[in-house]
Amino acid sequence: MDRQNELRTRLQAVRERIAAAVDASGRDDEPTLIVVTKFFPATDVAALAEIGVRDVGENRDQEASAKAAETADDPRCSSLRWHFVGQLQSNKAKSVVRYAAAVHSIDRGSLIKALDKAMAAEQQRRSDEGLDPRANLQCFIQVNLDTGGTGEEAAGDGHPGERGGADLAAVPDLASRVDSAGHLDLAGVMAVAPLGQDPDAAFGALAEIAGQLRQQYPHANAVSAGMSSDLEPAIKHGATHLRVGSNVLGQRPDLR
Repeated sequence: MDRQNELRTRLQAVRERIAAAVDASGRDDEPTLIVVTKFFPATDVAALAEIGVRDVGENRDQEASAKAAETADDPRCSSLRWHFVGQLQSNKAKSVVRYAAAVHSIDRGSLIKALDKAMAAEQQRRSDEGLDPRANLQCFIQVNLDTGGTGEEAAGDGHPGERGGADLAAVPDLASRVDSAGHLDLAGVMAVAPLGQDPDAAFGALAEIAGQLRQQYPHANAVSAGMSSDLEPAIKHGATHLRVGSNVLGQRPDLR
């Protein structure tokens, strides 16, 4: 089986899982599938685009920026939306805003400031070069669902845990900062189910957090949750965006 047919078969299996989970949950809307292409080549990105994938995700800027540049002139990839889903250093903001439609890992005020500043510079660059302006950057606040997280860690420039994310207490302030930024849009929340914990309970908690956020920001209705191993409970609890890698692309290449 050639690579594109392999990807088509795997993608269809994931879409069938999603459809079954949507049906079981009683929902009438299907979440956006983001295929995370970490460690896979740009040729796979193009192959995915050719079989109908419209959203791809990356969690390292160096890899993401290279793939985005490599596929920029490929007509198959012209409608792709790039999502940055990993922990992001503030000094990478200028690079990320050149290709990413959304960042799913907003977890501290300094990153919000860096991204808004980078977006302003990117819009100016485009204007100077006679290019169309880009849309505002969609921002998801990443919430740390591990009970060991602390607001102090979330407020600093470091990351509050292995999987990152802001403590619940920091979410209102981060939301306010994103909402008041000139070049950023508050999309909603994102989380990764804590290791060793029940994802159903974790995503239930995230749904409550998302509901509280929507009370103040009705437009911030996106919930980025669920990966290959736990997309069903994420869908059950209202995920609007799923981040799936290995179940579509297969085992990650050995980079040693």
